[in-house]
Amino acid sequence: MSHYNAPFEIHVHGQVQLRADVGFDQIQEALRPLWKYAGARSLADGAASAYEEEPGIQFDAKEHVLQVCWTVPGDEDFRQSLDEMCMGLNELAEQGAAIEVTFYDTEFDEDEADDDAEARDDFVMLFVGPTPAAIMQVQRDLLVQDVVNLMERHFDGSELGGVVSEIDKLFSQRFDALVNSLEIGKPPRGTGGQGGSGHGGGGRRPRHLH
Repeated sequence: MSHYNAPFEIHVHGQVQLRADVGFDQIQEALRPLWKYAGARSLADGAASAYEEEPGIQFDAKEHVLQVCWTVPGDEDFRQSLDEMCMGLNELAEQGAAIEVTFYDTEFDEDEADDDAEARDDFVMLFVGPTPAAIMQVQRDLLVQDVVNLMERHFDGSELGGVVSEIDKLFSQRFDALVNSLEIGKPPRGTGGQGGSGHGGGGRRPRHLH
């Protein structure tokens, strides 16, 4: 796929802890949407970033960690590749992780643009994980971090326990609603049916969500 004169430079950044049994071939398949979008024939061929100073896509086999700091020229259609990548990584992840994606508008020239013109830059936060609970845990932790950092400008950290507790309540409600929705359509227990809850359905409640 050629991306000459692409309207965006797209930067993907994140770190995903993978299961100990995951091998390179599985990672290559999960990341196929990325390296194919870059026009490569394999992960090894497409792992390098458009910028030499960025490490690109790296797999630490000893620590079972996938690290991504990778830029590719592209368009809005890259979002579909991201969705497919997330589905692939969900199957390999040991725990929840966040992946940041930034779209930089390469066609916007601040010096030549009209005063009311704005760049089409965009930022997307994606989440992957083996279960919905693992994904919600990452979302919860990031939100708590953001809220605490903001409020510590005005309050001591020791005063914010109630705020964190309210955030936990919101995520508990979301988790319970998800579990309840996955229970719908299951055959009654004891019927011998092969009821399924979907990938990662139900499972353990995220930590801190009491």
